[in-house]
Amino acid sequence: MGEKSPVLIREEGGKVYLVHLVNETLKVKGLGVFNPNNLLSDLKIGDNIEIGQKTLQRIPMRLPEFISCMKRRAQTISAKDAGWLISNMGIGSNDVVLDAGLGSAGLALHLAQVLGSDGTLITVEVRDDHADIGLENLTSAKECFPEFPNHKHHSGLVQEVVKSDDIPLLDACILDMPDHSEAIHACSEKLRIGARLACYAPNSIQVERCWLDCESAGLEIEHCVEIIERPWSRTSKGGMRPSKGLFGHTAFLLVAKKITQQL
Repeated sequence: MGEKSPVLIREEGGKVYLVHLVNETLKVKGLGVFNPNNLLSDLKIGDNIEIGQKTLQRIPMRLPEFISCMKRRAQTISAKDAGWLISNMGIGSNDVVLDAGLGSAGLALHLAQVLGSDGTLITVEVRDDHADIGLENLTSAKECFPEFPNHKHHSGLVQEVVKSDDIPLLDACILDMPDHSEAIHACSEKLRIGARLACYAPNSIQVERCWLDCESAGLEIEHCVEIIERPWSRTSKGGMRPSKGLFGHTAFLLVAKKITQQL
């Protein structure tokens, strides 16, 4: 990272701001008008600063804080689902991973952290308005984190994109889209033996179709799950109880593995 990398500052109430150290006076949403480079470039981790009526502290650059203040347009894949996918698909450094349905890049940011500088992240998005936000978030992340994969983005339908010779064999492929069918069949041909394909599907009808299409494409179903997260907190009189009720359904996650070349 260069000395002009963005910084994270946190106010006493917990809100986090990602501030780019540009050397000009401008309005930073939620903080006011100031020159970020002049005010923040010498601020060290743990140092406090007064901006307007707020007391803020510079904090280390970490993915949860980065994601909390990134731009959004499309619904993002949550950390609980992203972590499960990365673990159960065996994604690691040096891998080549395709993320189809970039959206705001919620999943892509988690993938980038795991892939590191030796990995390759290929993103695909059919909607330019979503891609604009997602790519902006990935650009900011590349400025913030020292280990970032080789990133290639393609606009269009993934079933068309993967036909290109520019797309290498994949170690993993994750599909988040309204209709997975054509994408499953096209992407399965780009998987290495032993590689996995995942579908992110919001309802049971859609995930059943994904299951059937994966089998039709010669893939072996390994997992079909939904991940439920239930936050707890300590009560004022002592003891623990659910704090916000059930963190409800986000999506079904289906993972299938390529075990042989389809004849």
